[in-house]
Amino acid sequence: MIPVLELKTQYAAIQQEVEEAALRVLRSTRYILGPEVQAFEEEFAAWNGVSHALGVGNGTDAIQTAVRALGIGPGDEVICPAHTFIATAGAVALAGATPVFADIDIDTFTLNPQSVEKAITPKTKAIIAVHIYGHAAPVIELKEIADRHGLYLIEDCAQATGCTVNGKHVGSFGICGCFSFFPSKNLGGIGDGGMIITNDDDFFEKAQMVHNHGSKVRYYHDMIGTNTRLDEIQAAVLRVKLKHVNAWNERRRAIAAAYNKGLEGVAITPVERPNCYHVYHQYTVRVPERDRWLKHLNDNGVGAVIYYPIELHLQKAFANTVPAGFSLPVSEKAMAEVLSLPMFPELTEEQITFITDTFKQFKP
Repeated sequence: MIPVLELKTQYAAIQQEVEEAALRVLRSTRYILGPEVQAFEEEFAAWNGVSHALGVGNGTDAIQTAVRALGIGPGDEVICPAHTFIATAGAVALAGATPVFADIDIDTFTLNPQSVEKAITPKTKAIIAVHIYGHAAPVIELKEIADRHGLYLIEDCAQATGCTVNGKHVGSFGICGCFSFFPSKNLGGIGDGGMIITNDDDFFEKAQMVHNHGSKVRYYHDMIGTNTRLDEIQAAVLRVKLKHVNAWNERRRAIAAAYNKGLEGVAITPVERPNCYHVYHQYTVRVPERDRWLKHLNDNGVGAVIYYPIELHLQKAFANTVPAGFSLPVSEKAMAEVLSLPMFPELTEEQITFITDTFKQFKP
């Protein structure tokens, strides 16, 4: 079975660097908010072309911290896509606000600006643009809508580290960008971790307070915050991996190109919009009778999976906030057709050929 993700080969390639970084932290006995976190925050901010970066416990905490730092809470609405992991909307709900779902563009699976604009109400405070599967959402259009309506644009970059629009990194278009360093991500740690980036000084100061018990000065608390911090060992390992992520993203793009060629005329392959740099966190195609394709692939040694089998507006968790009969036709079409193939930089040419050949052997 060729898995959808395999981390052992990557670890073997950078094992000495990673273990030296972890050992450096262990020997320092500086385990919380030490020099590794500070250095990684500075390096990650510079790499993304922004002024500030704030390490947090995970990607969900990054979004929740951002929402709370913007003063968004009970009675407020935040527009987000339904075709994404639950963390996007779940973090909004955890902050006390209400997620409102908008539809997507079927080609990129990202928010449709027209659907977003229709979802705006007097209660709307922000839009969360998810750069799903590694392709950028239409952030320029969404930022224009947000500015025109006096809303914040938050970017969920969990699947898009290194993705760009017109050469500018995602996460730097809105008020902030929120990242996850879950091990499966393009830049993944050895456990949980997350980051918020921003160019806004006031927002950064408030986010710092939210993530550290509402405190600027130790033992003096101006608000009720939380405790969500990036671990020193995670930061040390991520500093190592940050040096490699550009090369890994290039390899993902090469694999995607090989998939595109091998699956031409067989499946609807991913789209890369002009001036966008797709980093292929997932390689996601669309096919009819998707479940039959999935069974064929899995039965024949290809670890394909479905992201996401149930759209968020159809989840029980949001049943109390989604109106009866509410529908997002494009999202629901994607839900029925999407299929993701194995995608990690260490895939070999032989594995890629096996995957595409196996895909084409399916008989509808």
